Amino acid sequence: MNNLFKFTKHSLFIISCLFWMVISCRQNEQKKSTIEPVLFAENIAPIIFKNCSKCHLDGEAAPFSLLTYNDIAPKAKLIEYVISHKIMPPWPADADYTHFANETVLSGEEIELIRKWITDGLLPGDTAHLKSNEQIKKVLNLGKPDLIVKSPQPFKVSGNNQDLFLVVKMPYEIPKDTFVRAIEFVPGNKRLVHHMNAHLLQYDPTKKSNLFDGKYWVNQNQSNSQLVHKELNLMQDDDTYPPMTPSVCNYLPGAQFSFYPKEIGGYPISRKGAFYLNDLHFGPTPFDALDSSYFKVYYNATPPKRPVSEFQIGTLGITPVEPTLIIPANEKKTFHIKFNVPQDISVISIIPHMHLIGKTYWAYAIKPGGDTIRLIRIPQWDFRWQYFYQPKTLLKIPMGSTIYVEGTYDNTTANPENPFNPPRLIRERNGSMRTTDEMFQLIITYVPYKKGDEAISLENIEP
Repeated sequence: MNNLFKFTKHSLFIISCLFWMVISCRQNEQKKSTIEPVLFAENIAPIIFKNCSKCHLDGEAAPFSLLTYNDIAPKAKLIEYVISHKIMPPWPADADYTHFANETVLSGEEIELIRKWITDGLLPGDTAHLKSNEQIKKVLNLGKPDLIVKSPQPFKVSGNNQDLFLVVKMPYEIPKDTFVRAIEFVPGNKRLVHHMNAHLLQYDPTKKSNLFDGKYWVNQNQSNSQLVHKELNLMQDDDTYPPMTPSVCNYLPGAQFSFYPKEIGGYPISRKGAFYLNDLHFGPTPFDALDSSYFKVYYNATPPKRPVSEFQIGTLGITPVEPTLIIPANEKKTFHIKFNVPQDISVISIIPHMHLIGKTYWAYAIKPGGDTIRLIRIPQWDFRWQYFYQPKTLLKIPMGSTIYVEGTYDNTTANPENPFNPPRLIRERNGSMRTTDEMFQLIITYVPYKKGDEAISLENIEP
């Protein structure tokens, strides 16, 4: 009897083990079946469209298009290399410190999925149901603008390997006064245009008979401001200056245009006016080139309810860089900026800025009670990729908070971005924006805080 009991007990144990092995195998098979095979249309295209296609689009900065299976499959090994080594997609901000709206950061799972698609043989899947090129371009380009404003003459960039700074007037005339929801700057040559700051001149139609008199652009380094204004014929007919709406549009390398939520931002726009670019900067090039940058203007039926403001700290800002931004040759040095926030604000975008020898960037705020608000950390600064970083929702910084910014610079031969060999002293020079001089800035765009702002999303806003 005891032997029978032992046999039965032993048999039950074996049967139980076999049962769980079968269940486990079935679960593994089910798990495998959910991820196999990896198909382009179903698994890979959404990753590429979200993270890569905005730049890899005809007319954009990237050297080739990534919109279709036939675009992407031949470059699969290149894609695998650049995503595995974190070269692409470019996103300098540390995603372990802060997450931003519409960030282009691939997860480990997404990278593994792309690798598996390649090892599985680049299977296309049901590509017939993918959006067409034109549909994708329409989504990525955010729709048709109501007005395009461009210079009647292209900008001439000499191939002398020197920075070029222009002051530009782009006049326009429309049927009536109206309101603007958004303004987008479209660089004609993304490999040359480094940055742009634009203001909006609003003329009284009775005081400006001809918007198109005068030059359309002058070299910033060859004239003082009064002479520039005269050469561009910016004044009204009675020699008064027109009202100016400041900083309606800005551009930096890598910046992607996006709309604000519907009740935030916008400007009135007069039927006679001009975009006044007090600083259009082209980087050095060895070849003569032409540029035809322009603006896209999107109208709004109603006046702005919550106009956007901005403040700039550090170089050319309302608080200084400490110590003075001077980096001796063959040295690494750290600098700081500090700013006390005078009112409750809701942050829309965070814009860090340095030049070539910048290495790390870190910004945060300390609330009056001592809590920390993480703004941004960039562990490896890259001059080629400078974004307007937007939090996922409006970010409140309460009155009395202090914003701290820390930046390090490497002026040694170990820095491959150093413009000088051997290294020489580099500094901020009276607001010079030449790439071989240095800057250290933080620009914040914001609206005064309202209760509930924390719930307003800045992600994937429809036109």
